[in-house]
Amino acid sequence: MIMPPKILVVDDEPDILDVLRYNLEKADFGVLTAQDGERALEIARSERPALVVLDLMLPGIEGEEVCRLLKQDEATRSIPVLMLTAKGQEVDRIVGLELGADDYVVKPFSPREIVLRVRAILRRAQPEAEPEGVMQIGPLTVDVTGHRASLSGLSLDLTATEFKLLTTFLSRRGRVQSRDDLLHAVWGYDYAGYGRTVDTHIRRLREKLGEAADMIETVRGVGYRFRKDA
Repeated sequence: MIMPPKILVVDDEPDILDVLRYNLEKADFGVLTAQDGERALEIARSERPALVVLDLMLPGIEGEEVCRLLKQDEATRSIPVLMLTAKGQEVDRIVGLELGADDYVVKPFSPREIVLRVRAILRRAQPEAEPEGVMQIGPLTVDVTGHRASLSGLSLDLTATEFKLLTTFLSRRGRVQSRDDLLHAVWGYDYAGYGRTVDTHIRRLREKLGEAADMIETVRGVGYRFRKDA
């Protein structure tokens, strides 16, 4: 029997936990819950959930610190994180993305949107049919099927979203991609007003690419392009 993916939901509001548990279980996910950061870290390390839905406003260890600790720990760094943020906390959202979160949803939210985002993030964590195989571009090596990337022989620690962003660029080398194009291709659906999310992930990806960062060009007023001659 195939076990459903386990989702860890972290929020200090019991009503939100109950609503998300009901809707995620209805969507065929297993659900784990925690109401504070310390407990969330314990569960993440022991249960290895497929994804963490993480509120930023938590008692004790705050959500941003939980995200940072998850991404620093070898045992949990590959677990995708979907953040829940209060309306208007753009700075917190950007900080969360910089720490390695894959996406965010602003409160108040619809449970259906959470389910859609969870599914989209988990899809990004799976190898795609195109492009396929192993690609070598200068010092950069990308094994799409194996979901691995390395630079000059050293492994790159990419999140599922960053890896999907990189392979999307590789499959469209030389073509300019607008933020909307990338939102649709990488995040899985359209949602207006989230262009800053693309910019933040591209900045993080460039930082990790190091000497190969200039392979991703900014086309002012349009979007981004992966150099065809890279």
